[in-house]
Amino acid sequence: MFWRTEWKKLAAIAAAFAACFWLPSDSPRFDNAVGEALSLTRWYAREHVILCLLPAFFIAGAIGVFVSQASVMRYLGPRAPKPLAYGVASVSGVILAVCSCTVLPLFAGIWRMGAGLGPATAFLYSGPAINVLAIVLTARVLGMELGIARAVGAVAFSVVIGLLMHMIYRREEKSKADAQFNTPEPQVERPLWQNILYFASMIGILVFANWGRPPQESGVWYAIFAARWWITSGFALVLGLMLVGWFSLKWWQVALAAVVTGALAMVFHETPMLPFLAGVVSLSIITIRQGGEAGRWFELTWSFTRQILPLLLLGVLASGFLLGRPGHEGVIPASWVSESLGGNSLRANALASVAGALMYFATLTEVPILQGLIGSGMGKGPALALLLAGPALSLPNMLVLRSIMGSQKTLVYVSLVVVMATICGLIYGACF
Repeated sequence: MFWRTEWKKLAAIAAAFAACFWLPSDSPRFDNAVGEALSLTRWYAREHVILCLLPAFFIAGAIGVFVSQASVMRYLGPRAPKPLAYGVASVSGVILAVCSCTVLPLFAGIWRMGAGLGPATAFLYSGPAINVLAIVLTARVLGMELGIARAVGAVAFSVVIGLLMHMIYRREEKSKADAQFNTPEPQVERPLWQNILYFASMIGILVFANWGRPPQESGVWYAIFAARWWITSGFALVLGLMLVGWFSLKWWQVALAAVVTGALAMVFHETPMLPFLAGVVSLSIITIRQGGEAGRWFELTWSFTRQILPLLLLGVLASGFLLGRPGHEGVIPASWVSESLGGNSLRANALASVAGALMYFATLTEVPILQGLIGSGMGKGPALALLLAGPALSLPNMLVLRSIMGSQKTLVYVSLVVVMATICGLIYGACF
């Protein structure tokens, strides 16, 4: 009886003890990998949690509170017309242009509201993969051929992967659609155009607060980068006015939050993250005290934060330990990867896809990393394979996906991305 009930716990304790007993703490590579894990986690916390994830959590919470389930089902549900559903999912990715981790709260939001598995996974892939600025940068730095191949491959991937996920789980999707077929249309609290403007303001904050610096200090992209905090502030002002006028938040509380945030922005103009965080904290306090829709908004936002953020940080820690940061090695030597990516063999393309799927790429960082690998002898096929798998997947991304849609669906989704990236790399390498 003891063996039947306790053997798993005993095995876990024994494995943990063995790991501690043979811990290679005197190995320079191991010590360096630990440092890289901590450094990557610190960088991620500083660069992505406040500006990327916190707005994404609020948007995900708003989806759950202010968007009716019937609306999600109409455009993204299992019974929605496929051209409409996959078109909406792909266009959403182009608009958002987020990384593989920031898209997760948004995916969790639409998944929770009943979106079909196919359109939801199409959105999951398109969010980080179909990044207009990254594709333009790829074409400019790595060549027009690779830039076009990345653009075409990413758009096609989002639709094909979504369709394949739908086909693989079509019975489950049919049951889900039948169960929700008779879902009554809920009472509309406000007109559709108000909800559209409300979400547009939050998406504007997310996009422009994270607008990356382009390689050249000229042109439209750099002009937007130079003015990004003014644009972000404009979206925040519009959001505040809508919260007062349409969501019944107390005007003096929103005004006080705006004054405090503006004052901090003037004092700490070189570190805009501080006033941005002050605005997020102020919004959290106001919505907690408000109750009603606003209160439910924060409660659901906190639910997503509690579910996703710890797993993301754990995944970033593991990714840093295994692969290190760009330009720095983890426990796995970078030479193992670069030496195996030459030519256009199946092995090289598969390894590029797997390595890209495990590594964490912040938005736009994959281009200079790939430029260095190509300079070291990486083939064109493996380069495209990494570009198609890397931005859309990462080890932190996989850990969170498992908690949202289960181990099996996560494994199938990751496998589809890796296999399709490998095949596309082989075809592209053979042609060019």
